[in-house]
Amino acid sequence: MTVTAIVSLLVALGATGAASLRWLRIAQREHYLAGATTRFGLRWWRSTPLDLALALAGAAGIAVSGFVAAFAVVPAVVALVAPRGLGIRGRTSKLKWTRRLVTLSLALAVLDGLALAVGALSAGLHGAVFAAACLTLLNPGVIDAALLATRPLENRIASSFVREATARLQSIDPIVVAVTGSYGKTSTKGYIAHLVSTERATVASPRSYNNRAGLSRTVNEHLVAGTEVLVAEMGAYGPGEIAALCSWMSPRIAVITAIGPAHLERFKSLERTLAAKAEITTRAGVAILNVDDERLAGLAFRLEAEGKRVLRASGSNSSADVAVLATSGGLELRLAGELIGAEAVAESELPAATSNVACAVAVALELGLDPKSVLTRLGNLPVPANRLQRYVAGGGFVVLDDTFNSNPAGARLALARLAAEAPGGRRVLVTPGMIELGRTQTEENAALGEASAAVVSDLVIVGRTNRRALGAGARRGNARLSIVEVDRLGEAVAWVRERLGPGDAVLYENDLPDHFP
Repeated sequence: MTVTAIVSLLVALGATGAASLRWLRIAQREHYLAGATTRFGLRWWRSTPLDLALALAGAAGIAVSGFVAAFAVVPAVVALVAPRGLGIRGRTSKLKWTRRLVTLSLALAVLDGLALAVGALSAGLHGAVFAAACLTLLNPGVIDAALLATRPLENRIASSFVREATARLQSIDPIVVAVTGSYGKTSTKGYIAHLVSTERATVASPRSYNNRAGLSRTVNEHLVAGTEVLVAEMGAYGPGEIAALCSWMSPRIAVITAIGPAHLERFKSLERTLAAKAEITTRAGVAILNVDDERLAGLAFRLEAEGKRVLRASGSNSSADVAVLATSGGLELRLAGELIGAEAVAESELPAATSNVACAVAVALELGLDPKSVLTRLGNLPVPANRLQRYVAGGGFVVLDDTFNSNPAGARLALARLAAEAPGGRRVLVTPGMIELGRTQTEENAALGEASAAVVSDLVIVGRTNRRALGAGARRGNARLSIVEVDRLGEAVAWVRERLGPGDAVLYENDLPDHFP
């Protein structure tokens, strides 16, 4: 009996250690947010009937191991082989053994040890076996507990970098332009840097550096003496985060690009999203808002009533303070209704959202640049990587790469762009759907599937996260639409290369890392 218990204990502990790598990877990919690992655990265990059955079998094994130690092997085996598709090593998002991950791993080991000690003290060796059996499947929850336990330490470490960045900002004293929004932040940031850098020494935060750690690193590593303008993208997963960023990186110009359901899973409502994004305007001397968004149009009036200076930017309203309009020949710039001029841009190279360009132009003008000079720069706007980039593949078909987009408005724009491609040819949409849309996620993905049915000949659905919703919507739009289901993007790419040729087009809309089902 003792030998069996010891073997069962060792097997359970080994399985827990190996399985913890897959859940630590999720914690890292989800920015070490406590609670995220458990949410993903539940998402994976419910992703297929077989995974759910394996989870139930593992839970039954845990229960029985309280009486018969040998049954601890059951959840251990389940933890090693499932959830299916969530690899221990990972394909697209491998573990990076950073200082923070090592700290989290040590905290996890301590909590696991405490659980084993409690089990042993309460029921001896058998109690330790039962505790080890529980840990095999409850690993995500223990990781979240470790994240909570290490949060004070991580905050202290982050604060030291923020203090260094604050001192550097005060010493160099650049004009800080802060950009936020549910989507369009990165594109707008790139446009601002493009327009302003010809006349002002400009630094822009790298594309993923939009939180406390990323922005303090931007300042500490990239801000040099003589920098005149710092363009800082600011992201948020909840209220108060942008206000905290602005407390030490005080913007003189604040830009809000759009309010939408991106991250609605975290914000819970669009009203809370708007309030959180509006925090960026509190310390700014001027707020630049995309008033094509009705919520931001309302915010403009509220800010003005509070005495704030507001510039209204638009991609459709020619009477806005700054309007950049798409025309048959390119882009047209108007200031308060007055035509400044037009710049030739090929139709295939027009920016997906001219409202983002208008926001960037408003920043450039606020910084004192000449409107005519700014206009000439609209002819060669940078195309943000993986955001509706167009190129022709080796097989002769057109590729629209929109893999960094995950919002309904952007998906509609991308579909419209696809509809203009390959007249008479084959059009394909490859997508895993959109995520973090909260209670609207099923509805929005079904709507995407339905909208695609009017444009494409084939819909290739990647992964299981939104498979049901996308398929249902597509069939509602066209019952005879060709729908292909694959588990990985690589399989979709192979499918496209095998079937498409000159005269065809494919849109890759969004991509999910492999820690999503």
